[in-house]
Amino acid sequence: MQHRIIVLGAGYSGAVAAGRLAKRLYREDVAITLVNAEPDFVERVRMHQLAAGQDLKPRPFGEMFADTGVALKLARVTGIDVDRKTVTVTANHANEAEELEYDTLVYALGSGWNSQGVPGAAEHAHDIAGRPGALRLRERLARLGAGQPVVVVGGGLTGLEAATEIAEARPDLDVALVARGDLGDWLSPKARRHLRKTVDRLGITVHEQAAVTGVAADAVATADGRSVPAAVTVWTTGFAVHPIAQATTLEITGTGRIAVDRTMRSVSHPDVYAIGDAAMALGPGEKPLRMSCATGTPMAWQAADTIAARLTGGKIPNTPLRYFNQCISLGRKDGLIQYVTPDDRAVRAALTGRLAAAYKELICKGAAWGVANPALGLPTRRRRILREHPLADSSAQLPA
Repeated sequence: MQHRIIVLGAGYSGAVAAGRLAKRLYREDVAITLVNAEPDFVERVRMHQLAAGQDLKPRPFGEMFADTGVALKLARVTGIDVDRKTVTVTANHANEAEELEYDTLVYALGSGWNSQGVPGAAEHAHDIAGRPGALRLRERLARLGAGQPVVVVGGGLTGLEAATEIAEARPDLDVALVARGDLGDWLSPKARRHLRKTVDRLGITVHEQAAVTGVAADAVATADGRSVPAAVTVWTTGFAVHPIAQATTLEITGTGRIAVDRTMRSVSHPDVYAIGDAAMALGPGEKPLRMSCATGTPMAWQAADTIAARLTGGKIPNTPLRYFNQCISLGRKDGLIQYVTPDDRAVRAALTGRLAAAYKELICKGAAWGVANPALGLPTRRRRILREHPLADSSAQLPA
């Protein structure tokens, strides 16, 4: 009897985990099903490019997982019962729900945009947290005439990339960035100087120390009484995880992320693993890992290799979960690479300009390559499941 592994979500984390498991184990021993609503891989780190009018290379899962043993199921996840070990999905071509049974579940449903409860944000603002939102913004920007104001709310990495990408692609627009703190206040002095120079060069108006309290169809209001005109508002103030985990008996945090141990296994349900934005994992200094591709991929390595090790009787691996840099594109010809400590604090060193833009592009291409080639660092041979191992019995729980 095959051990049934279901992976929910085919973003960076889920797709890597599914492919890595297929490389680790024999298909005669396991049935790996990857559930995703879309038929091709979405390079989430490029959504600001898509919104600004650029076309991205298609990456169909049918090609990525051809002859790997991973079965792709195009469907939306509508329910999870972690006590009965079932997942309810609705296929894209039908309205009827289907129930899938699993022995091991890998939860990688990721995150979406977060309106932070600000009045009017959900009704009037655009998001670039996923492809649908980026495409809607792309269409809206294309209809704007010269001189129209575009406001990007949020001074983090996503906000900086969105504002600079739009300003570079559409220099005829009046682009503004609204930040709760000072521009790039978490960066090193060298990086802040370059960032300030870049936004000035691109003609971006920066509103600092401006907490947004409301969004209207034509303006953004701030706590200090400012009203910033906006024909289009782009909302980039952070991410919120998929709400479906909150409806389960999984142990979750106050923000809805699944609590996991060092191996990415749920602390409450040992046959469930959570990776990527959906998981609350700790990194260096016992600090929670931020939602990012930079941590989602090594989390996927850790989970996949742990599952394979527990199935085959191998040694449980220990994948380092640490940071090296923060990569920020500032349009297509400029960039900023902020080097950081393992726990993600900026150090003095930073790379800027065209070389940084090339570095960031290499990182983006490498992340997409890693999805299609998930066996990085793996030995070439697969391992067989131990038939006497508890996991070989689909009714058994994972060992401690």
